[in-house]
Amino acid sequence: MTANWATFTAAEPDLAATVEERFGAFTHHVLATLRKDGSPRTTGLEVRFLDGELWLGMMPDSLKALDLRRDPRFALQANPGPGTDTHGGDVRVCGRAVEVTDAGVKEAYRKEVEPPEPFHLFRTELTEVVRTYVEDEKYLVAQVWKPGEPVRTLKRT
Repeated sequence: MTANWATFTAAEPDLAATVEERFGAFTHHVLATLRKDGSPRTTGLEVRFLDGELWLGMMPDSLKALDLRRDPRFALQANPGPGTDTHGGDVRVCGRAVEVTDAGVKEAYRKEVEPPEPFHLFRTELTEVVRTYVEDEKYLVAQVWKPGEPVRTLKRT
């Protein structure tokens, strides 16, 4: 089961706001894709939240774009920033990336974001969103959301 960003936001608005805030704190984040041989590849990436979607834009024929065309599974980690204080927690989004080829959709994105041309554009179908943070300097807390399920909160010392 998957969901787009708007579905996640409607289901869990507070967690969605925190995740967007964490991604908005820095420009560059880390995308994990799968290489042809199945091994992981991590690369830098900018993301955008627009029109109820989480978008991934990429240079033409970049290795990450080719990876996603071959196998759409990804994990996206927000840049934690400098030092050890992540201000709001560490966030990760997992799912499938669907390449957008519709000229109208790409043009609307281009007008809003002004990416270098040409570019690949992928919209995301979420399978999991995770926020991890420290509470009261004592507990490691993980909030885990999956489509169709409420947020699970796991705490450990």
